[in-house]
Amino acid sequence: MRVNRRRSDIEIIADMLEVGENGAGKTEIMYSANMSYRQIQKYLGFLVGHGFIDQMKMGNPSVTYQITDSGLKLLQLINNIKEMLGLDEDYSF
Repeated sequence: MRVNRRRSDIEIIADMLEVGENGAGKTEIMYSANMSYRQIQKYLGFLVGHGFIDQMKMGNPSVTYQITDSGLKLLQLINNIKEMLGLDEDYSF
């Protein structure tokens, strides 16, 4: 069930954190989380700045983003809230 059609900031953040669990490049996160380039810049800046995702230098892609321990805790809390509210289910008011 979705109260509205657009995803909330929290849902977008959860999608990004899930993709970052195994490490991912910016393009992979953007496509997997169904985001625009402008959105990915904004949200990655926020998540890296708050320590929920680390920016790692690696091979190809040259920069990989990896969820941190605090990011994992945040993702678990978001999933718990979504479950408690029934937001993963498919019914409407």
